[in-house]
Amino acid sequence: MKVTILGSGTSCGVPQVGCTCEVCTSTDPKDKRLRCSALVEVRGKRILIDCGPDFRQQMLSIDFKPLDAVLITHEHYDHVGGLDDLRPYSIFGDVNVYTEKFCMDHLIERIPYCFTPLEKRYPGVPALNLIEIAPHQPLVIGDVTIMPIRVMHGKLPIVGFRIDNFAYITDMKTIPDTELPLLDGVEYLIVNGLRHKEHPSHQSIEDAIAFARQIGAKEAWLIHMSHHIQKHQQEEKSLPAGIHLAYDGEVIETTINLTSKR
Repeated sequence: MKVTILGSGTSCGVPQVGCTCEVCTSTDPKDKRLRCSALVEVRGKRILIDCGPDFRQQMLSIDFKPLDAVLITHEHYDHVGGLDDLRPYSIFGDVNVYTEKFCMDHLIERIPYCFTPLEKRYPGVPALNLIEIAPHQPLVIGDVTIMPIRVMHGKLPIVGFRIDNFAYITDMKTIPDTELPLLDGVEYLIVNGLRHKEHPSHQSIEDAIAFARQIGAKEAWLIHMSHHIQKHQQEEKSLPAGIHLAYDGEVIETTINLTSKR
C-alpha cells in the first residue's frame, strides 16, 4: 500500500495568512502545510481521502489517472472545499464520492450544480455520484474493503477509515469505546494532532500519541497540525519512537497484513 500525504495542515493551513511566527516564516518545505488530504493506492485502486480547498494544487504533482473513490470524513470546508476541482477527473467517467447522509445533505445544499441529473447539468461541471456510507458498514472498491469508523469531532460525529492494517483518522477529539475493536490489528496509523495545548474539538499531539499507543500501532504519522507547534525538525526530534510528523508530499509505504482482524 502506498499513501501520499497531500496535505497535513489544519483548516487555516500553514503558513497562516498574516502570521509572522517562526513556523509560518520558516523556509523549510516541511513547515508548509496544505489542508488535510491523502491519496491511498492499494491493489490497483486509487482512493482519495477528503478533497479540501487545496486539492487542485495538491494534485498538480501527482500522476493524472482515474480516482476509484473519494472518501469524505465530514462536511467542514477544509475537507470538502475542492470537490468542484474534481472536474478534470470526469473525463474518466463519474467520480464516486462516499460519505454519510448528513454530509451528503450539506454538500447538495452548498454545491447543488455538482449533483443535478445528467440531462440538467451544464457543460463542464464535475460528474459526481454521492454514495451513502455508515459506520461499521464496509464498502468495497474492487477487492479493497474499507471500514468506516465513528469518531467524534467535539460534538460532531464524523468518520475515519480503515483499510487492511492501515487507518486514517482526522479531526478526532474522542472515539467511543465501541469503535476500538474495529482498530484491532492496525499497524500503520495516520491521525490528527493539532498542537500541544488542549482544544475543544481536536486531539493534542499528546492525545494522538496516547491514542496510537492505545491501539498498538507500530507506526503513526500526525496530521492536521497548526502553526502552534515547533518547526518540523525540532518537533520531530521530541517525538517518541514510532511517531512521526507527516509532511506534505510524504510517501508512506506500508506492508499489508492480510491476517489482521478486520
